[in-house]
Amino acid sequence: MSSGSVPSMLGPRVLIPFMLTGTIWGSTWFVITGQISGVPAAWAVFFRFMLATPALFVLAVVMGNRLRLNRPEHLLALGVGIAQFSGNFLFVYHSEQHITSGIVAVMFALLMVPNAIFARVFIGERVEGGFIGGSLVAIAGVALLLVHEWNAAPLGGDVGLGIVLAVGGMLAASIANVVQANPTGRGVPMVSLLAWAMLYGTCFDLVYAFSTEGAPVIPTGWRFWAGTAYLAIIGSVVTFPLHYNLVREIGAGKTAYNGIVTVCVAMLLSTLFEDFHWTWLAAGGMALALLGMGLALRSKQRR
Repeated sequence: MSSGSVPSMLGPRVLIPFMLTGTIWGSTWFVITGQISGVPAAWAVFFRFMLATPALFVLAVVMGNRLRLNRPEHLLALGVGIAQFSGNFLFVYHSEQHITSGIVAVMFALLMVPNAIFARVFIGERVEGGFIGGSLVAIAGVALLLVHEWNAAPLGGDVGLGIVLAVGGMLAASIANVVQANPTGRGVPMVSLLAWAMLYGTCFDLVYAFSTEGAPVIPTGWRFWAGTAYLAIIGSVVTFPLHYNLVREIGAGKTAYNGIVTVCVAMLLSTLFEDFHWTWLAAGGMALALLGMGLALRSKQRR
């Protein structure tokens, strides 16, 4: 894309995938909690992408995309796969054993901060003061929510570990978001790049699961596999191509603000099904987080 403003956020080309990915991902945070109940997190991640990977290759073929990559493209796919489909999800699944899914979603809404930093370093995107100011307000809001979560000490009780794991997942996702938009990545059809990246990530997930958990625990309940299918097809095959195309269209920082939608959906589900109790501290934190996201979203981002 030539230098200048990114496409309008209100155009259907941007707005529809922006809202769709935010809504779907808002629901996936809660579905993940059912996947790690009685199944080691590492195996739950592998099962998800074991189903999603062949579906993504089929999608690439149906779209007529080339599947053959050259060496630099394969190396990029390997890096994206390890960061996005291994590091990110392994961190996230483990973090939800310690903090509620809505809080993890709120933390991931801050993805715009590392996205903006890494995008400035690796691909030259620039952000204006409004983006920085809005991000600081959002960070303050998330901090209040984390204080609330720390006081409540839900799930495993180790909120600190859950926060660290969530931050690790956020950084891994941010690296993947940004590096795929480099010149090498832009030369590869998006779905083809993601299919190979997911294959590499799934192979790593398999090795990691065997190394840390031993033989696989294979659930027999239909609910687990229904949830896994939803996460694989709707939460991965549908959303990731849309998401990464948005990164190329409007920039990594702006794309991360579909977290506004994600947070609203995720916190609603946490309130209904995870017994998340609202306090003035939590409500104030949520209000600040959404306000900050909105302020940053209104700012202009340039390349």
